[in-house]
Amino acid sequence: MLLRETITQAIYSLAVNKLRSWLTIMGVAVGVFSIIAVMTALDAIDKSVESGLTSLGANTFQIQKNPATVFGSGHSRNLLANRKDITYKQALFFRKIMETKARTIGFIISSMANQAKYANLTTNPDVTMTGGDENFSASNGYTVASGRNLSTGDIRSARNTAILGSEVAATLFPSGDNPQNKFIKVNGEVYTVAGVFNKKGAAFGQSQDNFVLIPITRYLDHINEKSSLSLTVEALSRKDYPSAIDRAIGAMRLARGLTVKDANDFEIRTNESLIDSFRDIQRAISTGAFIISFMALLTAGVGIMNIMLVSVTERTREIGIRKSVGAPRRIILHQFLFESLFLSLAGGLIGITVGITIGNIVALQFNLPPIFPWIWITVSMIVCSGIGITFGLFPAWKAANLDPVEALRPK
Repeated sequence: MLLRETITQAIYSLAVNKLRSWLTIMGVAVGVFSIIAVMTALDAIDKSVESGLTSLGANTFQIQKNPATVFGSGHSRNLLANRKDITYKQALFFRKIMETKARTIGFIISSMANQAKYANLTTNPDVTMTGGDENFSASNGYTVASGRNLSTGDIRSARNTAILGSEVAATLFPSGDNPQNKFIKVNGEVYTVAGVFNKKGAAFGQSQDNFVLIPITRYLDHINEKSSLSLTVEALSRKDYPSAIDRAIGAMRLARGLTVKDANDFEIRTNESLIDSFRDIQRAISTGAFIISFMALLTAGVGIMNIMLVSVTERTREIGIRKSVGAPRRIILHQFLFESLFLSLAGGLIGITVGITIGNIVALQFNLPPIFPWIWITVSMIVCSGIGITFGLFPAWKAANLDPVEALRPK
């Protein structure tokens, strides 16, 4: 009963000064929000990276001109900018060397922000135009839902043949008509639809089905001949994976005409390298979030102590009356500690709620289910409790040790 009365009295005292209490609560909420929102968003991106990497098979790696992410000095960036494109001729030479040492070797090149049309129907101008070879589907995990895949004849003759991603097909042929042998336009060029790929879903927050595939030779002849190719290599087995990467590096060096003294002017992209790149970004963001949260919570803690000291000064007569009628020190101490603790925990709960909401908005952009970082929620509540008790202890001790005679003396 005594504990319940003490808690009730603490809540009542905070409610008397609503504006002051809410401002103090918001100070704690900002600190908790920053860490919860960042960690929820990072969890969402982490899950997206994991699901996105399934687009590269367990035995698959890619060779491309530049790394997926670029860190370092301006000198490093200039070196990357001076790298020459991987040409189709180099890719063919590479395939000839590696044809008995890999299961499949696919070529790919693409450009963003294209628009496809059929009759009076038009897609948004966000379609990816992709040039690929006959190994595109096998190398990138696509299967043909209807029609056929690209053939060696399409590649050799640079035919105006197109295979549609499921999203493009659904937009241009919404009534379920068979797109095969229909004519579509992409940026003014006419293509004959030969097939449609099965739906693959999203990766890294972007659709993998919003594209049009055409023969890579057609792409280079009619769209952009000065573009760098990416090569997707599937090793013969998981056991052969490391040696396949080593052989691929040697083959690409030969294809690029590099000497023994020359450094590699291309990048090997594996699941592990992508994860490492993401972890570097994740660590940098997490460190920044921790610093911001620590400073915000420290400031909020000082604010709590300041408000509680003001409260003790304002309620000196109330404390004196309660002590004069027999209220023990511990009850006064507990009441002021509870007030400090409630301010801190209320701010923590608001920060957690808003942080999870904002973080899950990011998750929604990556087509992921709701995420609740329970570990960080628990840590945040423990930290808030510690702040409330630590910064509220001195004001509570000061209130508990007031001399009732001095407190009741008229001023």
